[in-house]
Amino acid sequence: MRGLIGLVAAAMLAGCAGQVAGPGAVPASAPVSVQIIAFNDFHGNLEAGKLAVDIPGDTPTRVPAGGAAYFASAVAKLREGQANSITVSAGDMISASPLVSSMFLDEPTIHAMNLVGVDFNAVGNHEFDRGQKELHRLQDGGCEQNTKHKPCAVEPFPGARFGYLAANVVKAGGETLFPSYGMRSFGSGASQVKVAFIGMTLKGTSTLVMASGIEGLKFEDEADTVNALVPRLKAEGADAIVVLIHQGGYSKAAFDANSCDGMTGDIFPILERLDPRVDLVVSGHTHNAYVCDYGSIDANRPLLLTSAGYGGTLLTDIRLDIDPVAGRVVAKRANNVMIQGEAFTSAKGPVPISERYARYVPEPRVAALVARYAAAAKRYEERPIGRMTAPAPRADGLQEQVLGNLVADAQLAATAAPANGGAEIALMNAGSVRAALTPRADGTITFGDIYAAQPFGNVMVIKRMTGRQLRAVLEQQFDENKAGGRNLLLVSRGFGFGYDLGKPVGQRVIDPRLNGAPLVDERVYRVVMSNFLGNGGDGFSTLIGHDEMLTAISDLDALEAYFARGPVTPPATDRTRDVTLRN
Repeated sequence: MRGLIGLVAAAMLAGCAGQVAGPGAVPASAPVSVQIIAFNDFHGNLEAGKLAVDIPGDTPTRVPAGGAAYFASAVAKLREGQANSITVSAGDMISASPLVSSMFLDEPTIHAMNLVGVDFNAVGNHEFDRGQKELHRLQDGGCEQNTKHKPCAVEPFPGARFGYLAANVVKAGGETLFPSYGMRSFGSGASQVKVAFIGMTLKGTSTLVMASGIEGLKFEDEADTVNALVPRLKAEGADAIVVLIHQGGYSKAAFDANSCDGMTGDIFPILERLDPRVDLVVSGHTHNAYVCDYGSIDANRPLLLTSAGYGGTLLTDIRLDIDPVAGRVVAKRANNVMIQGEAFTSAKGPVPISERYARYVPEPRVAALVARYAAAAKRYEERPIGRMTAPAPRADGLQEQVLGNLVADAQLAATAAPANGGAEIALMNAGSVRAALTPRADGTITFGDIYAAQPFGNVMVIKRMTGRQLRAVLEQQFDENKAGGRNLLLVSRGFGFGYDLGKPVGQRVIDPRLNGAPLVDERVYRVVMSNFLGNGGDGFSTLIGHDEMLTAISDLDALEAYFARGPVTPPATDRTRDVTLRN
């Protein structure tokens, strides 16, 4: 483990992460060093070798990384010799997960994190995907069935041994859904210090999850929530304040660059309003990795901003040196550590190993847990459901995507018959398509493939909308003030439109047509979509309401039925036309 020792030593000395000290001279007493091991956006990625990290260099390399057993081993190794250590998560630990976790309601992920020894998890938007009642079951344990999937299918479920935090998620009565913060003491006697951990999700969570799952909840402003808590925490003796927030930024730098250069994202308007007494912000949501000394941007707020990417491929090793007499942080530093297995193999043989970074062996208890659930999931995962003639990739933002079009076609096909609702148009949001479909050499697509593409278990809803109302929905795609920003809907075969981003908001959609005929403002159309999208998901508030019929067809069932009709040829991306540059 010489590489790990060098890595940690480099992290301890890293100037770019900043040695942040207040004005004045040497602390009045020896500081207490507190280690915080942080991660975010694990998303149930239990199995090793499924994800990779980009290694910088003259010839960039993608090195397989992650896997819960290696993740657990890395946490244990980083803790060695650390008298004061805590492990925390900034949300989205569960959901949008591979089948090995999501098929079992993410119970194996909670089991794994119990074995890892996680202390706190801030709720993320995906924690609410199955509703607040199911989220409480994950905290408290038990086998009450709150979804179509049967809980405790493999073994009894004890619940999370770590605490969920939800400072800005408020119920109708004014209390928070989970505790706002947790406090931990480190050291002893005159050298004891207290660290407060505030946990919360992004304010925009209500636009990202099913409305029925968050009924009665309010998601409050992130900075206002933290600032209201700081005086209370200081009164309770907090010497350091850490914010675990499921919101983040974007960085083009390497995962271990320790730089704020060129960073953007929704976390920054929050940071610029935070109480200066916040010492550390552990972030997430964007799946980016970074360590940013925010004091280099705003000297009045010398906090450290971190994120550990996605899927358990990285951990952030953070150290806060706290003066127990002055009651403040006198130095802070961090480094992202890659979770590289000692040896990975794939169907194609050995995979690249980087000698620049530490390697870990699997932790036996977690490895056994993952193997147990992988075996249980295998009979679902490997079942062939059809064939495809070519891959169907996905994309985000204002890009038409092959897979999104294919899903829209499948949903229309499932509901077009009069007995199934007589749908004429299907709308699909890009955010609900999670993984590309890639057939095997003989064209086979399995249930595991389509489950990875659509892991949420939404059902189809058909809405009766006038052409004018549908046009308003299409216009909302391009409204930068929409919750969640601008994003393109994927539409079914036979429907299409152009758009001109140079025109004013509300006038950007050009010539929408169904089967060659212009959209008629007064005509009523039957439009099918997921119940997530129909409830205003991804910020499409124009879809809320309308005369609707909830079908009994799930998005997964619709996609499987589409493949059952015969070999699928991925559709072209010719349904939307960006005419901005030509005008």
